[in-house]
Amino acid sequence: MSDPISTFFDAWQLESADARLAKITSAVTANIQYDDPRTPQTLIGTDALTEYVGMFSANAPGWSAKVIDSSTTAGITRANVAFGGKGPDGKEMVQLGQYFIEMDGDLISRMVGFVGTGAQE
Repeated sequence: MSDPISTFFDAWQLESADARLAKITSAVTANIQYDDPRTPQTLIGTDALTEYVGMFSANAPGWSAKVIDSSTTAGITRANVAFGGKGPDGKEMVQLGQYFIEMDGDLISRMVGFVGTGAQE
């Protein structure tokens, strides 16, 4: 079985809504709770999360999200994610985010994301 966290972030580059939903559904619980600085409130459920990820795909075509490292302590996983692709000037760009993730069995049940990694960047 593949890592659900990597599987979830693989969905961020998919243009097909059906493929994106299938990938996200395979990685998260039905009642997933998701927050990051761009969500005005907690997103709950695969439909809301898939719609949100679809906005990333639409607003940043060709960009991807890749887990660059992760660690787990006391059942919480911290994952650093690189979001990258071509910027408006045609040059490659990378933006980092950090997520704290709770699991329910083999599926993600809650994610809280932050801009950057907390280090001086």
